[in-house]
Amino acid sequence: MNEITGRPQFLLVHGAWHGSWCWRELQDVLADRGWTSHTVDLPSVVPEGSGGKLPGLLDDARVVREKIDSIQAPLVVVGHSYGGAPVTQATPGAANVSHLVYVAAFALDEGESLMTCFGGEQPDPATVEGVIPVREDPAETLYNDVPEDKRKAALARLLPQTALSFAEPVSRAGWKTVPTSYVLCDDDRSLPPSYQEPFAERAGAVHHLPSGHTPLLSMPEKLADLLERIAHDTPA
Repeated sequence: MNEITGRPQFLLVHGAWHGSWCWRELQDVLADRGWTSHTVDLPSVVPEGSGGKLPGLLDDARVVREKIDSIQAPLVVVGHSYGGAPVTQATPGAANVSHLVYVAAFALDEGESLMTCFGGEQPDPATVEGVIPVREDPAETLYNDVPEDKRKAALARLLPQTALSFAEPVSRAGWKTVPTSYVLCDDDRSLPPSYQEPFAERAGAVHHLPSGHTPLLSMPEKLADLLERIAHDTPA
């Protein structure tokens, strides 16, 4: 295989209930600074009333890996919140992934799922059905420091998340073999710092932002500053 060289690019992976739309402002900031970025829409975010066999974490990881494999450049893969879980599963063995960044995200270990991380028993994924509605009081838990106009626009776009995405465990962990940074959000009211810290301990470097759960909306310039610093330190 030919060595993949060039300036690093970003792959931005959204969290539960969101879509690629949530990265637009950060992408604009990065583009203004000369950086190329990509996004995906995770299939585990589904329309109201969805039924039947619904996608899970492994389906999300497949979409992420397909996107990774389609990009012929060194990639800094950024997972926000739940997005850290499919990123963890999708990145092992990807030759072009040069760095992982978890933003208030789930850096799971093999055998862990979101359900077990919150103290629950690991269910049999084959028995899991239905969706998880948008979490309680999202204006406060997800967007406590987001300006009101952007908060209202984001709230109007949130959709249910499949239960299977929270129930399926990862079977491999990219952070064990890929250089990794963790962005710990100090005013997070969805995944408080005490929940983020065990995941941050799995990263080689930890950075802090004085933000709520969604700095990509509340402080995109500061998050872009961090991502730039990380990318500049990533081998081309």
